[in-house]
Amino acid sequence: MDFAQRTIDLARDNVAEGGRPFATVIVKDGEVLAESANKVVQTNDPTAHAEIVAIRAACIKLGTEHLAGTTIYVLAHPCPMCLGSLYYCSPDEVVFLTTRDAFEPHYVDVRKYFEPATLYHEFAKDWKDRRLPMRHESRPEIRSAAVEVFRFWQEHNGGERTASTDSPD
Repeated sequence: MDFAQRTIDLARDNVAEGGRPFATVIVKDGEVLAESANKVVQTNDPTAHAEIVAIRAACIKLGTEHLAGTTIYVLAHPCPMCLGSLYYCSPDEVVFLTTRDAFEPHYVDVRKYFEPATLYHEFAKDWKDRRLPMRHESRPEIRSAAVEVFRFWQEHNGGERTASTDSPD
């Protein structure tokens, strides 16, 4: 099977059905492990990007949050949310079939704080300088209690922090 072509076919079918032009195919050991088109329109869920939906399905199928040993095909260079999810699940490789520059003249998705051309730039800014209004909680007791949740997690997970380069196994 040509997994790149399968990704294109899923995206094209989704557009024909009224959805957005994005799709993802996750491959492990030469077989499709999970796949999805973008389901934002169909589900009214702004997080239902193709990458997210397919990653969820693959992780459930494997019973792990780690997708080592997989290759993930995506129609377009991932948005920051999807890129973060791809980093988090750690596939062996991500193959994107088109760049933002190539598809942007043909796709419009403008929201209050979201324009594909500027979104990566927004993420690189300090949180105080972003267009999306954000504030850091100022009450010391709340900030301390929030950190305490992470201490609690550390106690229940061996007491040691492992570096991101350590194997998840």
